[in-house]
Amino acid sequence: MTGIAACVRREIAGHRRAWLAIVLAVLIGFQILQLAILVIRFDRFPNYVAVHDWPANIWRIIRSTPAIADMIPIILDEWLIEIGSMNYSFGHGIAEWSFVIMPAKLVVVLAIGALFATDIVLLGATRKICSLSTRLGTLSAAASGTLLAGAATTTITWVVCCAAPTWVVGLAVMGLSVATALALQPIGGWLVLGGLSALAVPAIALAAVLSERSQPAAVPRAATPVHFAGATS
Repeated sequence: MTGIAACVRREIAGHRRAWLAIVLAVLIGFQILQLAILVIRFDRFPNYVAVHDWPANIWRIIRSTPAIADMIPIILDEWLIEIGSMNYSFGHGIAEWSFVIMPAKLVVVLAIGALFATDIVLLGATRKICSLSTRLGTLSAAASGTLLAGAATTTITWVVCCAAPTWVVGLAVMGLSVATALALQPIGGWLVLGGLSALAVPAIALAAVLSERSQPAAVPRAATPVHFAGATS
């Protein structure tokens, strides 16, 4: 396992710029994609942006929540930035839909991007070693893991599903029935874990192949001459 880890570090270090570019593309592109889905789905551009005092809110949660088991889920769901569409037909207005940036979810998306970038870098390093079918299968597994974990990490709100987790709302906005989306709510963490695993397994497999190929071949030991007692020179 040490050789696999060393191989992964070596390939990432050797392709640092490409690796970082892919990570940033996933991180930023995922946020833009969610906002674009909302605009297309509701045919309306956002009309407000709200920046929340995330550090102060976290500190307030810590001070006012005695149980750590209750504190952690609340902190993980705390918002930093909110971009949405406000309908002012109802008094001071009501947010019909919004896209929110949550630091806890950003960490998960960053992990998704890092694993996906690692898969791409390792695929490039094994293009002359692995067959086309193997590389296509690896790419499919990485894409499936990204899609699965990404779907369970969406941060979308909709007035129709105001009490549901943001990722459940995201599924409903993308066309899944509200009842089905709500039924999936208990397995959200497992979906994220499954997606990250689907990204990690190809990286480990490709790194194992590279590590095995990079090991020097064993050199046969020379035969030791046998000397007999009493032999004359």
